[in-house]
Amino acid sequence: MKRALLSVYDKTGIVELAQVLKDKGIEIISTGGTAKALKEAGIETIELGDYTGFPEMLDGRVKTLHPKIHGGLLYIRGNKEHEKTVAEHGIGPIDLVVSNLYPFEKTVAKPGVTDAEVIENIDIGGPSMIRSASKNHAFVTVVVDPSDYEMVIPAIRDDGGTTLEMRRSLAGKAYARTAAYDAAIASYFEGTEDAPENLAFSVKRVQALRYGENPHQKAALYGNWNEYYKQLQGKELSYNNILDLTAAAELISEFNGDAPTIAILKHMNPCGVGQGATLLEAWMKAFETDKQAPFGGIIASNIELDGETAGVIKEIFCEVIVAPSFSKEALSILGEKKNLRLMQILKNPSSGNPWRVRSVGAESVVLQEADLESVEAADLKIVTKRPPTDEELKAMLFGWKIVKHVKSNAIVYSGPDRTLSIGAGQMSRVDSSRIAVWKAGEAKLSLKGSTVASDAFFPFPDALLAAADAGATAVIQPGGSVNDPAVIAAADERGMAMAFTGVRHFKH
Repeated sequence: MKRALLSVYDKTGIVELAQVLKDKGIEIISTGGTAKALKEAGIETIELGDYTGFPEMLDGRVKTLHPKIHGGLLYIRGNKEHEKTVAEHGIGPIDLVVSNLYPFEKTVAKPGVTDAEVIENIDIGGPSMIRSASKNHAFVTVVVDPSDYEMVIPAIRDDGGTTLEMRRSLAGKAYARTAAYDAAIASYFEGTEDAPENLAFSVKRVQALRYGENPHQKAALYGNWNEYYKQLQGKELSYNNILDLTAAAELISEFNGDAPTIAILKHMNPCGVGQGATLLEAWMKAFETDKQAPFGGIIASNIELDGETAGVIKEIFCEVIVAPSFSKEALSILGEKKNLRLMQILKNPSSGNPWRVRSVGAESVVLQEADLESVEAADLKIVTKRPPTDEELKAMLFGWKIVKHVKSNAIVYSGPDRTLSIGAGQMSRVDSSRIAVWKAGEAKLSLKGSTVASDAFFPFPDALLAAADAGATAVIQPGGSVNDPAVIAAADERGMAMAFTGVRHFKH
């Protein structure tokens, strides 16, 4: 290794790396701010303009785009024609490139950022130089992440250079970085109002997972997960844990700012939700809905988990507890269960990019907007002769928040502050209703005077009549079936109140 080019926006660790290069007698070329930082540290460097014979120009837009740079990176060492060409033009080898890019992603995320500011943070020379170095990784080392200095420094210090295996790995990481950078730029220009014609995204691996849904399946977690969740204790998260706790966090976010609320989920389905004057009261209501399903489930709270509630939860086996925070007492109590995963919600999981991506095969995905639609009392259309009472209305709206998060076909029986029974994921709506009635019986909970929420319209009166037979007195559903008149007539015949939301909440 004879010559290195250092040009970094993030200067973390660059002086330490440059010092090793200096000690090994490796010539250093650097640009603007990097050159200044090295000189201030007493490290001799050749400024890029002096090396190429051309100054940086156009406010720094043009500096590394020069044959002496890209020729020095791209020529194949040992190739007679390449060697002859670079010798004729006075192009020397560049064996190491250390470069990270203008902070485009951070710039875009700034509140009130202007289009002009965003465009000025599109790096041109950096990605070009990184790609040239990566292409010629058989001879050139490229480093785009300051965290990799700790791997590169000892290789240069102790061995005078890097191995082909290391260079290949670093080149792969460099291409991933430029791909992510270009994807971020493409997304900015595509906008977020409509599904983009070209879906460009690149996400970084957060952690490898032990396995996927089953032990024979490989899995890993990618993206900005750590911006939304922080693990406070417990075993490493599994693939299934991540799906479940995400579903739990999204459900409990429906109750942000509400009275203390607890949700219990299993296999991404709510099995009990309760609300009360205290979190312990909310827990008891949620747990009473189904005392079997919470075993090995996920528990979510909309407020800080307190010690009193933690003491009761500790008595059952659960995999994960999700909350915006945990009191010191709660942490102490739950800390006795070393494997129990405690997850802090750092910010609303429903915030951020409104689009959701889902794989539908090895090389295909579908894209849709997140289901963030909410319904208030004023949005309801009362379609029966009898309007709901105030208590029924409150129960309908409570159930409607929950049914949105239940796999279709979904039926939720509820009171004004608790679920009474839930039927999920059946091939027919009437089966979901029957299962919910059966589960209420198992839990010894009366459905008399309850309300029932359905994620989609009743295609026939049968599911509504099953709810009426179980004791429900009010129904909330989207409406929109060709059989709406027959369903409304059946509700009127039973003296039920029914509201249409005009919003469907299928969840597959």
